[in-house]
Amino acid sequence: MDDVFKALADPTRRELLDELFRQDGQTLSALEERFEMSRFGVMKHLKVLEDAGLVVTRKRGREKLHFLNAVPIRLVHDRWVSKYAEPWVAGLSDLKQRMETTMEKIYEIYIRTTPERLWDAITSPTERPKFMFGNSVDTDWSVGSTVTMTNPKAPGPLGDGEVLEIDPPHKLVQTMRALWSDDVKAQGFSRVTWEITQVEDSCLLTLTHDELREDAHPEIYGGWPMILSGLKTWIETGAVLTTPGSLMYA
Repeated sequence: MDDVFKALADPTRRELLDELFRQDGQTLSALEERFEMSRFGVMKHLKVLEDAGLVVTRKRGREKLHFLNAVPIRLVHDRWVSKYAEPWVAGLSDLKQRMETTMEKIYEIYIRTTPERLWDAITSPTERPKFMFGNSVDTDWSVGSTVTMTNPKAPGPLGDGEVLEIDPPHKLVQTMRALWSDDVKAQGFSRVTWEITQVEDSCLLTLTHDELREDAHPEIYGGWPMILSGLKTWIETGAVLTTPGSLMYA
């Protein structure tokens, strides 16, 4: 969290986040055009944001694209809002509103566990509800199998999809269609990819939600920071994290 606070303390880095909130997946050249400083200066600020986990980069052909990672903001929210509610709630609500407008979202989080333990939590029918708002997932996790998401207190299925790729305990790819309202159902299918990489005694979990419509409803992808924070809390402490999402069917 020290790195997150350090990154957010600088006004130029906050402006860079503003630009990525406005349009995710930008190149260094595109960001450079919006600042009265050298290319090297913009690179230095982006490096601080990357080190704090607030920005994630991906290579697309010959270009390097910069994406927002909302998970560190969510972790700051979960730890500090209850103590310093007024200033943080206003700021984080503004960040959330400005982030939920893109076709692709990438999230990263480090969890102190093994790849096998993390994979079990993600695919377990009994553990999944612990961090995913109480929702269960019904599937046999084989390529081509249907994935159905339900909640015992919901009137019907909340989502469905299909397993596209599976490589335990490293990668899981599936399609996803939200069903909890007519508005989100009309958005159709998108794709969710879970990738697990061991880093010393921890795992880097990267979740990519892509193939979203240009005007994708924020409800379809806005819950991932809460889900991933809940997953980290569950694995590392055995506690269930209370979030707005977890109270939906409480």
